[in-house]
Amino acid sequence: MTNTLIILAGGASSRMKKSTASSLSKEMVTQANTRSKALILLHDRPMLDYVLYAAKQAGITKVIIVIHPKGGLFKEYYGLKDQENDFHGLSISYAVQHIPEGREKPLGTADALLQAIDQYPRLKSDTFLVCNSDNLYSTAAFFALRETKNPNAFLNYDRDALQYPMERIARFALTKVTAEDYLEGIIEKPDASSVEAYKHTDGTFRVSMNIFKFDGASFYPYLVACPMHSERLEKELPTAILAMLTEHPKAMQAIPFAEHVPDLTGKDDIFILNEYLSTHIPTLDWNQ
Repeated sequence: MTNTLIILAGGASSRMKKSTASSLSKEMVTQANTRSKALILLHDRPMLDYVLYAAKQAGITKVIIVIHPKGGLFKEYYGLKDQENDFHGLSISYAVQHIPEGREKPLGTADALLQAIDQYPRLKSDTFLVCNSDNLYSTAAFFALRETKNPNAFLNYDRDALQYPMERIARFALTKVTAEDYLEGIIEKPDASSVEAYKHTDGTFRVSMNIFKFDGASFYPYLVACPMHSERLEKELPTAILAMLTEHPKAMQAIPFAEHVPDLTGKDDIFILNEYLSTHIPTLDWNQ
């Protein structure tokens, strides 16, 4: 089983910065407007602590955090060295997502993973997990990906298990899979007329929550060749995945999964996450 996790934390957190929440303290508003979402404090700990804790409980030992060129605050929490900082038994390293000249924002998730692999060439011949830094994935989620024998896979979440308002869930990308649970398609922000075509044989609608397993050798060429999205002007992981599927239709295994995935998108989510952690993860025992 793979022991390496790459966490994508180099984004600009634009939606968090643009959002409002009237009852947040001044200090929390400042954090939300200036920090990576992964470093916003929840119960006095960065959001990323909870992701790292779940990953460690699932057997992950090596973590590469992809950070913004101005992401020095990560090193204050997780170690000052560029590589192999010890954080509660996890080996934490950093990859910097450099921004092309003439752009203000990073170039997207496919670019983030490509830059991480280029900075750690061993990944070109290794398997590894990839996830967002602002989604609170469970230990079971990380373990499910670690134990699958498929070199490329993702967790295919039952949309009904996600505890969000329907208007928010309706914007999530829907997945389409074969009878053998291989990914066939992804539709971003589906409109009502196209949704029914993505209903699974068990009657569910399923979505990707951006937690993957990849084989560096087979996936790297598609990251290199990934085109820029025509509207968002970013290079995105789903685009690279779909390109791989055009040449290798059974390349990406979909693992059916059903549980809530709390996240930090806007400032209101800070309240929601604090309440969730109070009832589900009151303390982190790193020695377990």
